[in-house]
Amino acid sequence: MQNKGLIKFFAILFALVSIYQLSFTFISSKVESDAKSFAGGNPEKEVKYLDSIGKEKVFNLGFTDFTFNEVKDKQINKGLDLEGGINVILQISVKDILKGLSNNSKNPIFNKSLADATANQKGNQTYIDAFFEAFESNSNGTVKLASPDIFANRSLQGEGGVDFQMTDAEVKKVIKRKVDESVESAFGVLRKRIDKFGVTQPNIQKLGESGRILVELPGAKDVDRIKKLLQSTAQLEFWETYKIEEIGNFLMAANESLKKTEINKVETKAVEKDSLSALLTDGKDSAATKKGNNPLLDKIIGQGGGPVLGLFSPKDTAVVNGYLKRADIRILLAGDQRYAKFVWGKPMTIKDAKAKDIDAVELYALKGNRDNVPAMGGGVVTDAKDTFDQLGKPAVSMQMNGQGAKAWEELTGRAYTQKSNIAIVLDDVVYSAPGVSSGPISGGRSEISGAFDVTETKDLANVLRAGKLPAAADIVQSEVVGPSLGQEAIDNGTNSALIGLLLVSLWMMIYYGKAGWYANLALAVNLLFLFGILASIGAVLTLPGIAGIVLTMGTAVDANIIIYERAKEELRAGKTLEEAIKTSYSWRGAMSSITDANVTHILTGAVLFIFGSGPIKGFATTLLIGIVTSLFTSIFIARIFIDWNISKKNDLTFVTKFSKNMFNNFHFDFLGVKKWTYLFSSIVVVISVISLATNGLDEGVDFVGGRTFQVRFEKPVEAETVKEELTKVFGSAEAKVFGKDNQLKITTKYKVHEAGSAADEEVNKLLYENLKKHYSAGLTYDKFVNAYDGKKFGVVLASKVGPTVAEDIKTNAYWAVLGAMVLVFLYLMISFRRWQYSLGAIAAIAHDVIFVLGIYSLCYKFMPFGMEIDQHFIAAILTVIGYSMNDTVIVFDRVREFLAGKTKGSFAEIVNQSINTTMSRTINTSLTMIVVLLIMFVFGGESIRGFIFAMLVGIIVGTYSSLFIATPVLVDTISREDKNLIEKQHLEV
Repeated sequence: MQNKGLIKFFAILFALVSIYQLSFTFISSKVESDAKSFAGGNPEKEVKYLDSIGKEKVFNLGFTDFTFNEVKDKQINKGLDLEGGINVILQISVKDILKGLSNNSKNPIFNKSLADATANQKGNQTYIDAFFEAFESNSNGTVKLASPDIFANRSLQGEGGVDFQMTDAEVKKVIKRKVDESVESAFGVLRKRIDKFGVTQPNIQKLGESGRILVELPGAKDVDRIKKLLQSTAQLEFWETYKIEEIGNFLMAANESLKKTEINKVETKAVEKDSLSALLTDGKDSAATKKGNNPLLDKIIGQGGGPVLGLFSPKDTAVVNGYLKRADIRILLAGDQRYAKFVWGKPMTIKDAKAKDIDAVELYALKGNRDNVPAMGGGVVTDAKDTFDQLGKPAVSMQMNGQGAKAWEELTGRAYTQKSNIAIVLDDVVYSAPGVSSGPISGGRSEISGAFDVTETKDLANVLRAGKLPAAADIVQSEVVGPSLGQEAIDNGTNSALIGLLLVSLWMMIYYGKAGWYANLALAVNLLFLFGILASIGAVLTLPGIAGIVLTMGTAVDANIIIYERAKEELRAGKTLEEAIKTSYSWRGAMSSITDANVTHILTGAVLFIFGSGPIKGFATTLLIGIVTSLFTSIFIARIFIDWNISKKNDLTFVTKFSKNMFNNFHFDFLGVKKWTYLFSSIVVVISVISLATNGLDEGVDFVGGRTFQVRFEKPVEAETVKEELTKVFGSAEAKVFGKDNQLKITTKYKVHEAGSAADEEVNKLLYENLKKHYSAGLTYDKFVNAYDGKKFGVVLASKVGPTVAEDIKTNAYWAVLGAMVLVFLYLMISFRRWQYSLGAIAAIAHDVIFVLGIYSLCYKFMPFGMEIDQHFIAAILTVIGYSMNDTVIVFDRVREFLAGKTKGSFAEIVNQSINTTMSRTINTSLTMIVVLLIMFVFGGESIRGFIFAMLVGIIVGTYSSLFIATPVLVDTISREDKNLIEKQHLEV
C-alpha cells in the first residue's frame, strides 16, 4: 500500500481529534448527572443549577480550559426521542402577512385568491406561490398586483416597495422579500422568547422558504404552557369599553330575536340572578326570563358588572360568538355601538350555586370604530416585568416610550372623566379592564393584573419584551416525549448496539479467523471516527440515528468481506499471500465492486437526507457518515494490520477450520429455475397489488394528518373499550395495544385542522376526562398530560401533524422513492455502459418495494406491533433500496469482470458462475445484516419495531431478488446478437 505512513499519520490524527471531540460529551454528561442528583427530580432546580455553573470552568486540558456552556455547545446533542421534551413546527401565517402588506385590501379578487390558496395549496408548494397561482387564475389579467387597492398602497410605496407601473413579476419579487423579512422577524421574536424560557440547549431554525419554523425544547415538560408561549402573537392593544348599562338593551333585543330561530336548540338550565338579568326584567320572574326560553341569557352562569357583561361557560363561547356575529343580530346595535367588538376575558374559576368550582370566562364589549383599530396599540411598550400589585398578587408592569406615555395619559384622562374602563387586550383576550380613579396617568407606566400565577406573569412579561409576531404562528406539527420514554429509548438503543457489535465481531472471528480480528479492530476505529464526526458537526443523535449506527456496524464489515473473499480466490488460484492482498485491494480486484455498491448506497442515503425531516434526517446523517468512515477503515485501517502481519511473516489464510470448505464448490443453476422464480414473484406481486387495492395500508398521521397519543395505564385495558369511549367525544378514534398490554396508541383527527393552543388543550382535557376512570384517584390533569422525571402513567408521547404538513410529507415520500430509483438507474447505466444492467437492478428494486408494501398491507391488522406507513417506513424502503443494490451490484460487477476476461462457457454459464462465485460474500453480508436487524427488532424498542421489520423483510427479499430477479432480467433483455458475440469470444474452439 503506497503512502502507508501518511495514512497512519492521518488515522492517528483523526483518532485524537475524535477523542477530543467526544471528551466534551463525557464531561457534559457528568455535569448534567450531578445536576440531576442535586435537583432530586425537580426540573426547575436542575435548570437553575446548570444556569448557575454555565460560566464556571468544568474541563481543564492543561493548555486550555472550558466553561460548562462551552462544553455543552460541543457535545453530541440527544434528540427529543432520547432526551424527552417538546418539538413543534410553527407555520407563520403568510396569509396574514399578505393581508397586512395589502393594508387589509377589500379587493374581491385578492381575497378570493387568498381563500383559494388556502384550499388548493399542493404538497410542498409554499402558500405565497399558491396565492400567486390563484391570483393569476382569478384575475386573468384584469387586475394587477400593483393595483392601488392591493399592493401599491401607501405603506408599500417608496424605495424597495411597489409602485403602480410594476409588472406582476416585479411585484412578486418585492412581496416575496417582504414575506421573508416578516418570517425572519418572527424567527427573531421566537428566539427571544425561547432564550428567556429557561430550557437547556433549545434549538430553533427556519425550514427553507416555507414560512415554517422548527422549535425544539429538550427537557421541557409543561405542554400547554409552552404551546401558548410559542403561539401568542403578543398583539397588545388598549381599548375603551362599554358598561353593562350601555350594552344591556342590545343583549335583551338580541335574546328576543334569537328566540325566533334558536328556541328549540336551547339547553334548559337555571338563569343566575345577576345584574344583567335584573336590568332586563326589573327583577321579576316573567315569562321572558323563564328558564329554557332565552338562547343568550340562559348561558350566563355568573354575575357581571361594570365592563363585564356576564360570565359564561368556556364550552358556550363558540355558540355565543356565533350569535353575536350574525348579521341579523348585529343590526340591532344602534349608533356607534354598531362597531362594538365582543371579546372574552382570561379563563377563571368561580363557585356555582352548590359552592363547586367551575370554569368561566367574562364577556366584554369594546368600543370599536370603522377601521376596527384600538384606541392605543401595544407597539409603544418598551419594557415589561413580572411583579406584584398592591394586593400582593402577581402582575405585569409595562413601561412605554414617550409617544406612548402621552397617548396613555390622554386615554386614562378620558376614562377618569367618563368613569369608564380601559381593557388591556393581548391576542384578543382581555387580561384586565381597570377603571381610572385618580386622574390621568403620566410617565407611561401601566400594569396588567388579574387572575394570574407567578409562572403566567413571567411568560406574559417575556412575550411582551420579545415583541409581537408579525402574523399568527400556528402549530402544524408537534411531538411531546416524556423523559422516562427517552431513557427507555437510550437503554433499548444501547442494548441493541452492544449485542449487535458483539455478534458481528464474533461471526467475523469465527469465519475469517485472524483477518476477522483485523476487521473488528477496523470496526472499533470506525465507531470512534463516526462518533467523533457527529460530535464535531454538532449532530443531534436520535433513536433512528442509533439504528443507523447499528446498521453501520452490520455493513462496516461488508467491504472487508468483499476484499477477503477476493483474496481467498486469488490464494486458491496459486498466488502468494502478498500478491493476493495486492490484487484484492486493486481496482481490478475488489475496489470496483466496493465503489459501485457504496455509491448506490450513498445516493439513496442522500435522497433520504434531502427529503427526510427530524429523526429521519438524523438516521440519514449517521448512515451517510457511517458509509464514509466504514470505507476508510475497511480499506485503509484493516490493510495496515494485514500488511503488518505479512511483514512479520505470519500466516494469514482468511479462513478457519469452521469456514474452510464453505461455498468453495457452490454450483447452482440460478438461471435454470428462473421460470419458477418469475412465477413465484409474479404471484406475490399480484397478491400484493390486490391487497393494496382492497385492504389498503395503515397510513400513519405523517401521511393523513391527525393526533397520536401513547398512553400508559396502571393495568391492562381493552383497546376496543377505549376506542368506543373516545369515539363518543372525538367523533372518530383508533386505539391499539402498543408494546406492553397496559399501553395504547390512540389516534384521532379531532380538531386537527384548528390552529391555536386552545384546540390542543381542549383535546388534552377531553382525553383526560374520558380516560381518568381507568386510573386510581390522584392522577391530576397536569400529571396525566405533562412530562416529568419518573413518570410511569398517562401520556408519555404525543404528536400532531397538520393536514398541510402531512401532504408535504407524503409528496416528499413519493419523490424520495422515485428519485432514488432514477439515480440508481442512471448511475448503473453510466458505470456498466449497458441499460440492461440498470433495468435488472430497477426490476429487483420494484419487486422488493411491492413485496414489502404487500406484506404491510396483508398483515397490519393482526400483527402485534405497529405497521404504519409513515416517514420511518419510507426511510426503511430507501434503506432497502440501498442494500438491495449492494447485492445486485456485486453480482453484476462479477458478470462484467468475467465477460471482460477469459472465462469459458456460454453466456448463461458465465452468469451462473458469476453468481456462484459471489455467494460467500452475499450470504455473509446478508447474514450479518439480518442478525443485526433481528437484534434491533427484539431489543430496539416498540417505537422503531415497524421500521426495523420493514428493513428486515426488505433485506431478505432484496437478497432473493438480486439472485433470482435482477440477473435473469439482465440475461433476458440482452439481445441474441449480443449473446452470440459474447459466446463466440468465450466458448472454446
